[in-house]
Amino acid sequence: MMLLERVNIVEGFPPVDLSTAANNGDWISLKNYRSVVVLFHSGVGTNGQDPTLTIEQAKDVSGTGVKALNFTTIYRKQAATDLSGTAKWTKTTQAAANTYTNTDAAEQSALWAVEFSAADLDVANGFDCIRATVADVGANAQPGSLHYILADPRYASAPEDMASAIAD
Repeated sequence: MMLLERVNIVEGFPPVDLSTAANNGDWISLKNYRSVVVLFHSGVGTNGQDPTLTIEQAKDVSGTGVKALNFTTIYRKQAATDLSGTAKWTKTTQAAANTYTNTDAAEQSALWAVEFSAADLDVANGFDCIRATVADVGANAQPGSLHYILADPRYASAPEDMASAIAD
Protein backbone atom coordinates (compact mmCIF):
# COMPACT_ATOMS: atom_id res chain seq x y z
CA MET A 1 0.00 0.00 0.00
CA MET A 2 1.16 3.52 -0.77
CA LEU A 3 1.33 6.13 2.00
CA LEU A 4 -1.57 8.18 0.59
CA GLU A 5 -3.74 5.06 0.73
CA ARG A 6 -3.16 4.96 4.51
CA VAL A 7 -3.26 8.65 5.47
CA ASN A 8 -5.24 11.75 4.71
CA ILE A 9 -3.54 15.14 5.09
CA VAL A 10 -5.77 18.10 5.93
CA GLU A 11 -4.74 21.73 6.27
CA GLY A 12 -5.61 23.08 9.71
CA PHE A 13 -4.63 26.61 8.75
CA PRO A 14 -2.46 27.83 5.88
CA PRO A 15 0.88 29.63 6.28
CA VAL A 16 0.11 32.81 8.19
CA ASP A 17 1.80 35.45 10.29
CA LEU A 18 1.15 34.10 13.80
CA SER A 19 1.31 37.65 15.22
CA THR A 20 -1.76 39.02 13.44
CA ALA A 21 -4.50 37.18 15.40
CA ALA A 22 -5.44 33.90 17.05
CA ASN A 23 -5.01 31.09 14.55
CA ASN A 24 -7.87 28.59 14.68
CA GLY A 25 -7.46 25.33 12.83
CA ASP A 26 -10.40 23.71 11.11
CA TRP A 27 -12.35 21.07 13.00
CA ILE A 28 -11.68 17.56 11.69
CA SER A 29 -13.59 14.33 12.28
CA LEU A 30 -12.06 11.03 13.35
CA LYS A 31 -15.20 9.03 12.49
CA ASN A 32 -13.41 7.40 9.57
CA TYR A 33 -9.86 7.33 10.99
CA ARG A 34 -8.24 5.59 13.94
CA SER A 35 -5.58 8.22 14.70
CA VAL A 36 -4.34 11.71 13.89
CA VAL A 37 -1.12 13.67 14.21
CA VAL A 38 -1.47 17.40 14.73
CA LEU A 39 1.57 18.92 12.99
CA PHE A 40 2.46 22.55 13.71
CA HIS A 41 5.31 24.28 11.87
CA SER A 42 6.67 27.72 12.72
CA GLY A 43 9.51 29.80 11.42
CA VAL A 44 11.92 31.95 13.37
CA GLY A 45 10.28 34.78 15.28
CA THR A 46 11.13 37.00 18.24
CA ASN A 47 12.46 35.80 21.59
CA GLY A 48 9.71 35.77 24.21
CA GLN A 49 6.85 35.52 21.69
CA ASP A 50 6.49 31.74 21.81
CA PRO A 51 3.58 29.92 20.16
CA THR A 52 1.05 28.12 22.36
CA LEU A 53 -0.63 25.10 20.79
CA THR A 54 -4.08 24.21 22.15
CA ILE A 55 -6.11 21.07 21.34
CA GLU A 56 -9.88 20.79 21.80
CA GLN A 57 -12.48 18.10 21.08
CA ALA A 58 -16.11 18.42 20.00
CA LYS A 59 -19.11 16.34 18.97
CA ASP A 60 -19.13 17.53 15.35
CA VAL A 61 -17.13 19.65 12.89
CA SER A 62 -19.09 22.77 13.85
CA GLY A 63 -17.60 22.58 17.38
CA THR A 64 -20.64 21.43 19.37
CA GLY A 65 -19.85 20.85 23.06
CA VAL A 66 -16.20 21.93 22.75
CA LYS A 67 -13.93 20.93 25.62
CA ALA A 68 -10.23 20.37 26.29
CA LEU A 69 -8.39 17.36 24.87
CA ASN A 70 -5.44 16.76 27.18
CA PHE A 71 -2.13 15.27 26.08
CA THR A 72 1.19 14.53 27.74
CA THR A 73 3.58 13.79 24.86
CA ILE A 74 4.88 16.20 22.24
CA TYR A 75 7.49 15.36 19.63
CA ARG A 76 9.44 18.33 18.35
CA LYS A 77 12.25 19.37 16.06
CA GLN A 78 13.73 22.81 16.63
CA ALA A 79 16.79 24.57 15.21
CA ALA A 80 18.22 28.08 15.13
CA THR A 81 17.57 28.83 11.44
CA ASP A 82 15.96 25.87 9.68
CA LEU A 83 15.27 22.18 10.20
CA SER A 84 17.28 20.82 7.27
CA GLY A 85 19.98 19.47 9.62
CA THR A 86 17.60 18.21 12.33
CA ALA A 87 17.07 14.50 11.74
CA LYS A 88 15.64 13.27 15.04
CA TRP A 89 12.59 14.15 17.07
CA THR A 90 12.91 15.21 20.70
CA LYS A 91 10.25 13.68 22.94
CA THR A 92 8.84 16.06 25.54
CA THR A 93 6.54 14.90 28.32
CA GLN A 94 4.38 17.33 30.27
CA ALA A 95 1.67 17.07 32.91
CA ALA A 96 -1.67 16.36 31.23
CA ALA A 97 -2.92 19.59 29.65
CA ASN A 98 -4.54 20.68 26.42
CA THR A 99 -1.85 23.29 25.72
CA TYR A 100 1.88 23.27 25.00
CA THR A 101 4.43 26.08 24.88
CA ASN A 102 8.20 25.79 24.55
CA THR A 103 10.06 28.88 25.77
CA ASP A 104 12.77 28.44 23.10
CA ALA A 105 10.36 28.08 20.18
CA ALA A 106 10.00 31.69 19.04
CA GLU A 107 13.67 32.21 18.23
CA GLN A 108 13.94 28.88 16.36
CA SER A 109 12.37 27.11 13.45
CA ALA A 110 10.06 24.50 14.98
CA LEU A 111 8.05 21.43 14.03
CA TRP A 112 5.75 20.00 16.72
CA ALA A 113 3.76 16.78 16.49
CA VAL A 114 1.05 15.60 18.90
CA GLU A 115 -0.61 12.26 18.19
CA PHE A 116 -4.04 11.04 19.26
CA SER A 117 -5.93 7.80 18.86
CA ALA A 118 -9.63 8.21 18.14
CA ALA A 119 -10.16 6.38 21.44
CA ASP A 120 -8.38 9.24 23.31
CA LEU A 121 -11.44 11.41 22.74
CA ASP A 122 -14.49 11.25 25.00
CA VAL A 123 -16.21 8.80 22.63
CA ALA A 124 -18.61 7.60 25.35
CA ASN A 125 -20.18 11.07 25.26
CA GLY A 126 -20.13 11.44 21.47
CA PHE A 127 -16.87 13.33 20.93
CA ASP A 128 -15.14 12.43 17.64
CA CYS A 129 -13.78 15.74 16.31
CA ILE A 130 -10.70 17.78 17.17
CA ARG A 131 -9.28 21.22 16.48
CA ALA A 132 -5.88 22.73 17.13
CA THR A 133 -5.30 26.44 17.60
CA VAL A 134 -2.24 28.63 18.06
CA ALA A 135 -2.67 31.85 20.00
CA ASP A 136 -1.46 35.21 18.69
CA VAL A 137 2.29 35.19 19.47
CA GLY A 138 2.67 38.92 20.04
CA ALA A 139 3.75 42.03 18.17
CA ASN A 140 6.42 40.69 15.80
CA ALA A 141 6.04 38.58 12.67
CA GLN A 142 6.46 34.80 12.88
CA PRO A 143 5.32 32.46 10.09
CA GLY A 144 3.41 29.29 10.92
CA SER A 145 1.04 26.65 9.58
CA LEU A 146 -0.90 23.66 10.87
CA HIS A 147 -1.79 20.29 9.33
CA TYR A 148 -3.61 17.18 10.45
CA ILE A 149 -2.33 13.79 9.30
CA LEU A 150 -5.15 11.29 9.73
CA ALA A 151 -4.07 7.65 9.66
CA ASP A 152 -5.51 4.17 9.52
CA PRO A 153 -8.73 4.87 7.64
CA ARG A 154 -11.58 2.57 8.62
CA TYR A 155 -12.18 2.00 4.90
CA ALA A 156 -8.90 2.15 2.98
CA SER A 157 -9.14 3.40 -0.58
CA ALA A 158 -7.31 5.26 -3.29
CA PRO A 159 -6.28 8.81 -2.27
CA GLU A 160 -8.92 10.40 -4.48
CA ASP A 161 -11.61 8.27 -2.78
CA MET A 162 -10.44 8.73 0.84
CA ALA A 163 -13.22 9.51 3.35
CA SER A 164 -13.52 13.18 4.24
CA ALA A 165 -12.22 14.41 7.57
CA ILE A 166 -13.73 17.91 7.31
CA ALA A 167 -17.38 16.80 7.21
CA ASP A 168 -19.36 14.60 9.60
